[in-house]
Amino acid sequence: MLGNRAESQDLIDLGNRIRKRRQEIHLSQEVLAEKAGISPNTISRIEGGQTAMSIEIFRKLAVILKTDAGTLLGECKEEENHRLYDLICRAKN
Repeated sequence: MLGNRAESQDLIDLGNRIRKRRQEIHLSQEVLAEKAGISPNTISRIEGGQTAMSIEIFRKLAVILKTDAGTLLGECKEEENHRLYDLICRAKN
């Protein structure tokens, strides 16, 4: 039983990080859903920690949100990652 609770908390934490990043880059749930090819209801359920997602959808969300899997999974310091991402983008340009 504890395993299910821990898994549920992981989904909630993941959903919160996805929501936070979506809001940071000023995307609505509807726009994020359209870009990812899923319904706004699915985005809402993901952000609410109510549903898991496929690896493919997770990958798409990371790309659209301009972040990486580690950040969304809570394995990296978000601020540091976003600074590095911005530096890399500027260097490419």
